[in-house]
Amino acid sequence: MRTSQEDQKLVLVKKQILEYIKEHRLKFSPNIDDLQIQSHSVDLRLGYTFMVPKLWGLTEKGREAFVIDYLDTRQRFETIELEYKQFFDILPKESVIATALEEVSLPNDLMAVLYPRSSVNRRGLSVDLSGIVDAGYEGKLLIPITNNTSTQVIRLYPGERFCQLVFYQLGKDNQVTQSRWHKKDVVIGRISEKKKAEEKLIVSGEIKKLKEKFALLIK
Repeated sequence: MRTSQEDQKLVLVKKQILEYIKEHRLKFSPNIDDLQIQSHSVDLRLGYTFMVPKLWGLTEKGREAFVIDYLDTRQRFETIELEYKQFFDILPKESVIATALEEVSLPNDLMAVLYPRSSVNRRGLSVDLSGIVDAGYEGKLLIPITNNTSTQVIRLYPGERFCQLVFYQLGKDNQVTQSRWHKKDVVIGRISEKKKAEEKLIVSGEIKKLKEKFALLIK
């Protein structure tokens, strides 16, 4: 077992984050400001793009309710682009997807996890742990937001500090696999799985066949 400090996965602290930024290995566009640097994370500001789920649409069958389906890759969102000095009101029990203001660019030896800020949760908003940002990733980050209150409209302002990125240093033997979301020019809600066979087996309930077909082979 490797126990040396250099082979362990480490959480970056403020000094190390600043070193990565100074060396242009960790990049943000637009550049982050002094208020965004924390003791072991970087706050991200809320962007101008919001995706609001559509509940229904007109199809060849008539007024059809949109059902969330694992295989349905059609865009079931209305994209709202705010302009300068505009805000976004999220309705009670409404769930939307927002973007971070900053695009990020990670080096191949860093991964990150996007966490909510506690001050945002205390407003009645649910911003769940949003997922892993892969090493080497470049692009926008999506933020799922839900208004948990029953009657309160909550106003969101582009530019407010909303989430925080925590960075983890990877071991030397790390091999980067490029994310499907890497450098996506258009903000979208879902991308198909890499393997169509996987989707077909899941929908048909053939989980045993799936596990056999994609068995992990360790050499």
